[in-house]
Amino acid sequence: MPAFLTAAALLSLMAVAPAATSGTRIKEIASIEGVRDNQLLGYGLVVGLNGTGDKRQTFFSAQSLANMLERMGVQVSPSAMQVRNMAAVMLTANLPPYAQPGTRIDVQASAIGDASNLQGGTLILTPLKAANGEVFAVAQGAVVTGGFVAGRGGNSTTVNHPTAGRIPSGAIVERAPPSALKPGARINLQLRMADFTTSARLSAAVNQRFGDGTARCESAGLVSVAIPSGWTDKPVEFIAEIEGLTLDADRPARIIINERTGTITAGSGIRIRPAAILHGNLHIAVETTLNVSQPAPLSSGQTVTTPTVNVAAKEEQAKNIHLREGATIEDLVRALTTVGSTPRDIIAILQNLKAAGALDAEIEVL
Repeated sequence: MPAFLTAAALLSLMAVAPAATSGTRIKEIASIEGVRDNQLLGYGLVVGLNGTGDKRQTFFSAQSLANMLERMGVQVSPSAMQVRNMAAVMLTANLPPYAQPGTRIDVQASAIGDASNLQGGTLILTPLKAANGEVFAVAQGAVVTGGFVAGRGGNSTTVNHPTAGRIPSGAIVERAPPSALKPGARINLQLRMADFTTSARLSAAVNQRFGDGTARCESAGLVSVAIPSGWTDKPVEFIAEIEGLTLDADRPARIIINERTGTITAGSGIRIRPAAILHGNLHIAVETTLNVSQPAPLSSGQTVTTPTVNVAAKEEQAKNIHLREGATIEDLVRALTTVGSTPRDIIAILQNLKAAGALDAEIEVL
């Protein structure tokens, strides 16, 4: 029943959604080549745990703490340390483009040993490195977990994943990433979803604004744009002008089906060729009842069981739906819901229409 309500709600919203009347900005469908995030990685220690940290089996936690204390002038043997109040973690973060020194970014901490809970822990100063081994940020702060553990031993419960947490604004950028936009006579626009029609329309929109020959299509996912002479000294302003241009982005018709939840999502305006749909259900139930036959007292008979088999067949009346010329997915869904079809029925019908060649849309099953 919940799956039916979810699908019905989505499909009803799809049916009443008005068609887009304004164009889409270029910044929504394309990005500048080279302007992207950079992933950072680090290894650190979370301290201050309430006995939920690593055990002695995770020997590298004690070694890491001993090495850190040695740099602080404290000589401690790893074998003499109790590490249950600390945990070794791997840190991950995304360094956004144009991040300047002093900018704060979020950090994700995940236990790599046998710690059971990072709740209440504090990450101590840890460098974050890029793939080339250079340090771009340092992280430190309290770990916020999205789960918790209540109780002890066998009488306990765990919610979500307490061995992974987040440190909001826990890292400070110490070094700016390499310039994402290299100086030159041209810039490249990368479409987030490659499409020949959208690529051609994007090129036409730029040429209409800055003159013929400014932009040219390199492929379905790349448009090369020459910086006009009047904008050579103002590349940022030029990119801002391009991002503000609008066009009608073209997308292939697609229907997304989640068979696990019975959810169907489809774009508006997907038309169906004239077709007739006959759909019905046949239900057969086989029930076996075991009857016990008990002999009379003091007789030589034996107690036996005799099965009684009942077979019942029930076939619902088939529903007939006729779609006329120009019918859309919205019309089909509306008609199917009025005759009591479930999301599972609608999924089967859509797949059959696609197989019959009456549906010109891609069907993606999750």
